Amino acid sequence: QTHRFYLGAMLLLDERQDVHLLITNCLKNDLNSPTQFVVGLALCTLGAIASPEMARDLAGEVEKLMRSPNAYIRKKAALCAFRIIKRVPELMEIFLPATRSLLNEKNHGILIAGVTLITEMCEKSSDTLNHFKKIVPNLVRILKNLILAGYSPEHDVSGVSDPFLQVKILRLLRILGHNDPDASEAMNDILAQVATNTETSKNVGNTILYETVLSIMDIKSEGGLRVLAVNILGRFLLNSDKNIRYVALNTLLRTVHADISAVQRHRSTILECLKDPDVSIRRRAMELSFALINSQNIRIMSKELLVFLEKADPEFKAQCSSRMVHVAERYATSIRWRLDTLLSVLIAAGNYVRDDVVSSTIHLILNSPPEEQAYIGLRLWSSVHNVANSEEKQPLLQVAVWTIGEYGDLVLSSERIEDVEIPAENQLVDIYQRLLWSTSVTTATKQYALVSLAKLSTRIRSKEEETRVKQIIEAFGSHLHIDLQQRGVEFAQLFRDYSHLRPALLEKMPKITKSLPNGTEEGGGSFEDQQQPSIDLIEGGDDGDSSLSPITPKVGSDSRALLDLLGGGDDPIDGLGLTATPAADVLISGPATNGKSGASSLPNAGNNQDLLDLLGSLDMPANTPPAAVSSSIGAGTPALGIGLDLNSLNDNSIKNGLVSSTTTTPNTLLANSSSFGGLDNLLNSNLTPVTTVPSTLPLSGLGSPVLTGLDGLGSPTAPAVIGNANSNSNSLFSDFSAAVINNNDENAKILTALDKNGILVQLSAKNTAGSLQILMTATNNSLTTLEQYLFQAAVPRSFSLQMLSPSGSTLAPGGTITQEMRVTSTAKATLRMRLRISYQSDGNPVQEQTEVSGFPEESTE
Repeated sequence: QTHRFYLGAMLLLDERQDVHLLITNCLKNDLNSPTQFVVGLALCTLGAIASPEMARDLAGEVEKLMRSPNAYIRKKAALCAFRIIKRVPELMEIFLPATRSLLNEKNHGILIAGVTLITEMCEKSSDTLNHFKKIVPNLVRILKNLILAGYSPEHDVSGVSDPFLQVKILRLLRILGHNDPDASEAMNDILAQVATNTETSKNVGNTILYETVLSIMDIKSEGGLRVLAVNILGRFLLNSDKNIRYVALNTLLRTVHADISAVQRHRSTILECLKDPDVSIRRRAMELSFALINSQNIRIMSKELLVFLEKADPEFKAQCSSRMVHVAERYATSIRWRLDTLLSVLIAAGNYVRDDVVSSTIHLILNSPPEEQAYIGLRLWSSVHNVANSEEKQPLLQVAVWTIGEYGDLVLSSERIEDVEIPAENQLVDIYQRLLWSTSVTTATKQYALVSLAKLSTRIRSKEEETRVKQIIEAFGSHLHIDLQQRGVEFAQLFRDYSHLRPALLEKMPKITKSLPNGTEEGGGSFEDQQQPSIDLIEGGDDGDSSLSPITPKVGSDSRALLDLLGGGDDPIDGLGLTATPAADVLISGPATNGKSGASSLPNAGNNQDLLDLLGSLDMPANTPPAAVSSSIGAGTPALGIGLDLNSLNDNSIKNGLVSSTTTTPNTLLANSSSFGGLDNLLNSNLTPVTTVPSTLPLSGLGSPVLTGLDGLGSPTAPAVIGNANSNSNSLFSDFSAAVINNNDENAKILTALDKNGILVQLSAKNTAGSLQILMTATNNSLTTLEQYLFQAAVPRSFSLQMLSPSGSTLAPGGTITQEMRVTSTAKATLRMRLRISYQSDGNPVQEQTEVSGFPEESTE
């Protein structure tokens, strides 16, 4: 009957059931039973269904049983204590005195249970970890006895003495020796002994060797021991079992930074794994190969990887091509070699090339010397001239037509290289005509080609070919695609009415410096486009289900993250008329589509309070003004900063001759206070016209026919027009970036928000006058490019949070993204910040949530 009762309890109940109150007394009685099997059943049931309350009530009984003279009961009690600590870590101290004595047992079952319990304690508490470091000699002795023990039928598995206990001890040693030179020194000899004496003919031995390697690489081990560990993994790569080969590649990838010279010795074996029929092994081999590239082996490794790229499955081509661009940029020995490498990548990867490869290649060509521009232009012409299936290599065509159009004069006057002949002017125009007339060429490629053909018309000398170019362009004046039609009409007008302006308007692009992820600038191409968000959304959360403040890096579902958190989806929030606006909409000027003025669409303070009510119970009085909400006001109306209507800017801003030429920053937020619609009263602040345009272009003769015909050359979408530039010290954002903090500031407090899967997110907090300045730094320590990085933050309602745009949305390997925040307090409280970090790794979405506390107390004053 007791068996059936406890079996039913374990199968049907869990820690959330109220019936626990009824069975606690039953368990307590059975824990004191004279029958060992009844006690064992009670311990098993307690470990399986214990709630925190039940664990606290019965923890003392379990601790007594850990001292029982019966080995069976001691083993069960140790396992039950492990489950209790896992659920209620604060009960750990109760079991500390009895735990250490478990290591003096000779029964292997008790030893395994004791080592498991100690491992859990060390992982839960750093103080406990320091307490148990003194048991390292005991663990070394137990492990040595297992290795030297003779044949024991009770514990032997394929010729290895109790591999389960060996693995448990190795894992505990790895934890105890991490960042501890003394503990590491004590276990170096035994780890070397295990690594050299373990039989590898069976998987049991390979398992122990694998754990040994992990322990060696994770502690402060000697250099020779690390080489031994890497050599073991090298032997694993030659194993016929694909699972062991995968484990070896995966472990080498994790440990390559610890001793890269030792891993380099197995480079040829790793490159052979690129040809393995198993897709998982090929992927890990590719990642490890890129990790091994340096300035000495870049040419050899890139040659092998290009062969792999040419034959690789489509799922590898995009990632491999982007990484080839990255390593070529980092380790290239010459500009010409780098150009040849990027050309080979474009040819091998075909349509699977990402946009960053195209942009980086164009950027590199743009900043190369004229002789290199002529060389790569001739090579690209040869590649396009001889391409068989143009629809399979659209990125190559885009780079080729851009280069030929930009540097056609250099291509025509260049010297012959190898077996490539210098093309004639009519041959260049033939290429463009073939591409523009082809039905297999994409619209994007035709857009490249049409603009490039217009530029080529100023690089050639033949009037006959110039007339031919004009006829091709005029044919696009009636094209079905609106953008191609617009470009055709504009360029045709340029040929027809403003021919004298054509050479100046279509001259060569100047050299451009590009910001790298670490904040530096360089003239060559970069691995990823660091696209800046166009809009800064500011939101205040509450203590409970906090709302998040996203900085939207892309147009799409992520731009509605705030509404998704509130359960709004695509629909407006009831009673507020607020909708999520894609970041790109901020750059589009024009009248509001809903026909309402900005003043009539703004919510009042009470409605803002209702918005916060959606997040749970309020911890502040109803008349307390919440944090400002940034969103679109009305359907399709772009909004900036604290809910201002971009479309409320009048035509006077156009007359002032200021056109924004860069992405809007958080300082480009405040327009005329008269168009706030009462928002200045709502926030109890005197807002004055403040508009900071990062880069402006004065235009004279804005209404002239020349500019009327050419205002859409770059894109059918007109640029955003910004009002008068002005500044005021009372502006909400005027002092936002006045106090710049960084991770090297001695007065800043560094808090680690996330350290998982190779991504490290740290917050550097520093007190300034009346506020807390926080700098978020995200570092990619993995070997995978992380795309669509999105950082969201929420604070309790007693604080207000403002966020600047991040430095980018793509994290290359080793790259960083930074973002500044400002927290101000409206009541004395302790700051807690809830964070959500999302990104895409190898096309797979990843989302992490965490909570950070421990900010400087002065920030709450």
